[in-house]
Amino acid sequence: MDRCIYGCSAVIYFFFLLTASALPRNVEPGHHNITGSGQINSNSVLVALLDSRYTELAELVEKALLLQTLEDAVGRHNITIFAPRNEALERDLDPDFKRFLLQPGNLKSLQTLLLSHIIPNRVGSNQWPEENSGRVKHATLGHDQVLHLSKIKGNGKRLVNSAVITRPDDLTRPDGLIHGIERLLIPRSVQEDFNRRRNLRSISAVLPEGAPEIDPRTNRLKKSAAAAVAVPAGSPPILPIQSAMAPGPSLAPAPAPGPGGQRHHFNGDAQVKDFIHTLLHYGGYNEMADILVNLTSLATEMGRLVSEGYVLTVLAPNDEAMAKLTTDQLSEPGAPEQIMYYHIIPEYQTEESMYNSVRRFGKVKYETLRFPHKVEAKEADGSVKFGSGDRSAYLFDPDIYTDGRISVQGIDGVLFPEEKEETVKQSRSSVKKVVQQRRGKLLEVACRMLGAIGKDTYLGKC
Repeated sequence: MDRCIYGCSAVIYFFFLLTASALPRNVEPGHHNITGSGQINSNSVLVALLDSRYTELAELVEKALLLQTLEDAVGRHNITIFAPRNEALERDLDPDFKRFLLQPGNLKSLQTLLLSHIIPNRVGSNQWPEENSGRVKHATLGHDQVLHLSKIKGNGKRLVNSAVITRPDDLTRPDGLIHGIERLLIPRSVQEDFNRRRNLRSISAVLPEGAPEIDPRTNRLKKSAAAAVAVPAGSPPILPIQSAMAPGPSLAPAPAPGPGGQRHHFNGDAQVKDFIHTLLHYGGYNEMADILVNLTSLATEMGRLVSEGYVLTVLAPNDEAMAKLTTDQLSEPGAPEQIMYYHIIPEYQTEESMYNSVRRFGKVKYETLRFPHKVEAKEADGSVKFGSGDRSAYLFDPDIYTDGRISVQGIDGVLFPEEKEETVKQSRSSVKKVVQQRRGKLLEVACRMLGAIGKDTYLGKC
């Protein structure tokens, strides 16, 4: 008897839930999909996300403790979610970066990353900007984070930042919709926080050892290593960077007084790996990363230089600029290395420092690793312009990566040094000297005597 009563009441309560969940299905898109008690309906976009193919994203949302925040957002307005496919979060994401996101101390970074994928209004595929209208900016639920919507010219593919929309309007509900995207969108603040924490772990707590002094004329050590005087940590390297890249055959001196030596207090390999991963996550710089890693050994060389205490600024051409390179420009032996060397400045420059320099001095020439060529920078259209004429490039994506040792600035063109044909004018005219044969002393005396009496015509040589 009791069992029947309890069972019947459970069945009635179950049908009541089904009826309550089915009522709001006819709600128009402009209305909020919330019941009178403030709970989210089964027809909500949040329920669709948790029960969709985007299981990895749903799991991250739960781990980030964002369900209540998203419920409050849905209660106020429609939302648009850009959901990365599961493969982008399982296989394509850097394992160290994923481990960083899941650490309890980095909860704020995880929340910022996820909220930057959500726009607090409804943007369907039919509301995308046209190809000729450029990029349209939308604010997100993340703090000071925006997304840019655009279309690729020619094929009409929709983009959010630089990620392609693979499933437009994949899930539509009265209170929002979900677009499927090819990869995760990583805000710059989250990437910088990850790089900063990784670099702090890689720096040793042991005080650096000083390097001996170097005679710049002979490129040799002035003192023995035992008599070397320790220098403060973080001091700039003594040896010029060109000499550090190719040391002399007699003796390769320790190039950096602070971080150089066996301990390598700067983990250059990890920092170069960080900035290459940042290029790939940022999007639009895959060709640059491919040249650094696969076509050349520049990534390894840059890591060694950073480990030895040098700082670098990389002017990274985007994929559109790299696609304009011809086969002739890349076919010569060592051509990719020479092109990249001209895009690496042995100084630490940010967008702010370079812009302030060109504003103050008009034109600034920066040394490059392609010695002795320099890259010229000047102010143009409120930005920094490198080079001149057809071989110029603008600062397009500022401060893609900045960690205090390596700075990466995105540009919209490939730079080449100016080829100045120096014609040397030889002003020395060849003067023909007529050498007269010297006569003998006896002949001279004879001619002088004959000349005294007026008979010098007897000898034809007089």
